[in-house]
Amino acid sequence: MTARLADIAAQAGVSEATVSRVLNGKPGVAAATRQSVLAALDVLGYERPVRLRQRSEGLVGLITPELENPIFPALAQIIGQALTRQGYTPVLATQTPGGSTEDELTEMLVDRGVTGIIYVSGLHADTTADAQRYEQLRAQGVPFVLVDGFSPKVQAPFISPDDRAAMQLAVTHLASLGHSRIGLAVGPKRFVPVQRKIEGFVRTMKDRFGLTPDEIERDLVQHSLYTLEGGQAAASDLMDRGCTAIVCASDMMALGAIRAARQRGHEVPDDISVVGFDDSPLIAFTDPPLTTVRKPVQAMGQAAVRAVLEEIGGTPAPHTEFVFMPELVVRGSTASGPGVVGVTSRN
Repeated sequence: MTARLADIAAQAGVSEATVSRVLNGKPGVAAATRQSVLAALDVLGYERPVRLRQRSEGLVGLITPELENPIFPALAQIIGQALTRQGYTPVLATQTPGGSTEDELTEMLVDRGVTGIIYVSGLHADTTADAQRYEQLRAQGVPFVLVDGFSPKVQAPFISPDDRAAMQLAVTHLASLGHSRIGLAVGPKRFVPVQRKIEGFVRTMKDRFGLTPDEIERDLVQHSLYTLEGGQAAASDLMDRGCTAIVCASDMMALGAIRAARQRGHEVPDDISVVGFDDSPLIAFTDPPLTTVRKPVQAMGQAAVRAVLEEIGGTPAPHTEFVFMPELVVRGSTASGPGVVGVTSRN
């Protein structure tokens, strides 16, 4: 028990005596200090004493795609922590290939009596999907918020990164390094974030290099899967077309692009520059450290929670799209283009 007290005290930044007073329900401890001790218990994995446990305000479902892409568990953690701080219990439901569908997970959560649902990169991002499922959910009285994707047919708060601005940041960075043959590796075209990335990419390439939209989409955009293997295949095609720099729609695709370059005997970034998207956890520690466009997951996750809690509380946020600006993070996978001397972005 002494070791536990020491651990909790160190985590909370208080004395062991203060931890003891909190755990035993003694008076004379400031509310903020008491909360710090309880948070330390949670972080270290200790169960709170029964009398100190908060009654949950209710369950909030969180439906995400597969968790292989590290950006999804990172976003789920932010949303889960924010819900817990507000007294709600998050229920994570994950789609897997061959497993439960979004509709099945929604039905399961509704059957369990959730007070609201947050969807991340769900069918609302797929322009070929039937949006009626969300109207049916609203008719059941279940509040919901949609992250990553947009549909004018659905009345709900949407939380999105600015995908067009992300491409402008990436292309402008590569152009400043002397690249002009820049390719884009993205997912299937039916998804709203993909369409927006293409729009931003085409506009910036047109403004920078005077290419026509048809030329850009035909020669410099390659659709694939949002996986390492998908990035590898797309990058191979783009290198066949003479691209010296590749912008990828996810960090996982970017790692695939680096693999494709190396399989051809190219060095990254000396021969081929690669830019990712997301700034997933641990991506700064790849070889080389990946230059990427950081998706503002912290702000997006907190906004999603605020929006769903406002819906639950009967003071709904406007049924519109809240767009968050991404940020270019320059690391070691981009450098000067062919024939350009003395321009580099490597740290």
